[in-house]
Amino acid sequence: MTTNSEKIGINLGEAASRYLATVPENQRAVHQQEVFKFVRWFGNERPVIGLTASEVSNYAERLAQMDADAATKIEPIKALLVRIRKEKWNPDNLATGIKIKKAKSKNTGPSQKLNREPIPMTKAKYDELTVELTSLQAKRLEVIVDIQRAAADKDFKENAPFHAAREQKGHIEGRIMEIDETLAFAVITEEIKEKAQVVCVGDTIVLEAVASQQELRYKLVNPKEVAPSKGMISTISPIGRAVVGKTEGEVVLVVVPAGKLQYRIKRIER
Repeated sequence: MTTNSEKIGINLGEAASRYLATVPENQRAVHQQEVFKFVRWFGNERPVIGLTASEVSNYAERLAQMDADAATKIEPIKALLVRIRKEKWNPDNLATGIKIKKAKSKNTGPSQKLNREPIPMTKAKYDELTVELTSLQAKRLEVIVDIQRAAADKDFKENAPFHAAREQKGHIEGRIMEIDETLAFAVITEEIKEKAQVVCVGDTIVLEAVASQQELRYKLVNPKEVAPSKGMISTISPIGRAVVGKTEGEVVLVVVPAGKLQYRIKRIER
């Protein structure tokens, strides 16, 4: 039995876990993916009692902008919110904030298709984004308090702190959504172990120029992690395209504006 103190103090992560425990096993995997995505957006430790219908509405609107199948994916969230209302973890009917029309069946644009593809990522980058997400979620709560404090001044036209806080909250929420979408489709490449030493994202490669025997050392990363000054190059760069999928000892041809260069893959490091 849930006590009054538990109801007041329950956080979103706990509420999600209790809800998922009631979902039939054959449906749990589907519900879990969307529910955990919702929890990541607001923060695992976010008190359920502080969640508002307008925040839920904002989440639903952003989901609709990012995913053509939002109407289907929001259903597990609705079910979670119904459970929250039933258990009185939040006095408001949060599900009223969700209004997504079912999309007509049609071919989605290339940008929508791209958002649904796996995103190769190193473990270090995944951890970095996770830390940033947690920090932004905490910052968002601080900004909400600033908005509430500034809103105490009823003169909104001349209330610069109020408008500045709202603008900051918009920037924070945009970044949170961007990170959340990235993490949702991230594939940790460093966890992939292959029997053959085949070059893939996350590997560090040592190349030897066939003509001059000069050695070059690069780490292959996805386009969002590129840092040439640190020797981190993209898998879609000329060298990246040439070496991905190749093995140690192979000679590859790299096409650059200055011409064609040959390199031997001397060593693959993981």
